[in-house]
Amino acid sequence: MLRPVRTAQAWKEAMPVDPNAHAAPLFVVLNAGSGHGNSGATRATIASVLEAAGRAHRILVVDDPRQLQAVAAEAVAAARADGGIVVAAGGDGTLNTVAQAVLGSGCAFGVLPQGTFNYFGRVHGIPADTAAATRLLLTARPHPVQVGLVNDKVFLVNASLGLYPQLLEDREAWKRRLGRSRIVAFGAGLATLLRAHRRLRLRIEYGEHATNVRTPTLFVGNNRLQMEQLGTAQAFDEGHLAGIMLRPVGVLGMLWLVLRGALARLGDADKVTAFGFDSLTVHVRRFAGRRSFKVATDGEVTRLALPLTFRVSPEPLRLLKPEPPAP
Repeated sequence: MLRPVRTAQAWKEAMPVDPNAHAAPLFVVLNAGSGHGNSGATRATIASVLEAAGRAHRILVVDDPRQLQAVAAEAVAAARADGGIVVAAGGDGTLNTVAQAVLGSGCAFGVLPQGTFNYFGRVHGIPADTAAATRLLLTARPHPVQVGLVNDKVFLVNASLGLYPQLLEDREAWKRRLGRSRIVAFGAGLATLLRAHRRLRLRIEYGEHATNVRTPTLFVGNNRLQMEQLGTAQAFDEGHLAGIMLRPVGVLGMLWLVLRGALARLGDADKVTAFGFDSLTVHVRRFAGRRSFKVATDGEVTRLALPLTFRVSPEPLRLLKPEPPAP
């Protein structure tokens, strides 16, 4: 049975104020591969700000992305032992991995955004500038922040299956051959869209609804800023996730939908279904007997066991963020 989801206000009222939060040691997990790759300068900036403030800290640099999960677990263990705070420095994928380790640990969570889009940091008012974001850690207190789960895998921004995971895999293949740049990423995305798309046959169940659908992709959002940029914010509300499905279309139709998304008008398209939910179960009917399926969570592709259950985590992250404006 799924536990009921509290609203952010209910979690805030239930969350005790930690009088030692401003003095707790910081354990910073720095992904050297995020951002523009100048991890030495990033580390120096973080250390300079924290040392000037006299704040106890430890910076754990991850040079091999395959070690990120293990280093995040190490940071959480150290923070729990010392009453500290775990901080993720990287893009949305790095934040996702560290948040996975932090969720349910009792530790507070801080972020130093280093990625290209930084949807998670931006929606919570965290500066993209490393020095400014580090200074925020010195004064901010924890606030409850909603987390999405697909099975038991965390997503802070979005999760999806179908077209988007394929686009991410194609983009990484292009980057390995041609290097990292926005032009390469755009070219890879365009090449993916111009190919024929495999249509998923899904049975989805949410609330009292159950239906069979055919779609090239199912996208689940947990970030109001991204939903607004796509023009689908009407499907997103506190305590819920937003589901977006595309009806089967040809190549030109897909390009037209991409253009509408860029203009924040995707929600108005007649080929798009957008809806809010707190729990959604997905059965992939085309691949009967298959035990797992590719799912993208915050830009990282993994295989998860079928069926897939998307839901709001019953427990939030305790995120260090600016105080909300007074009503």
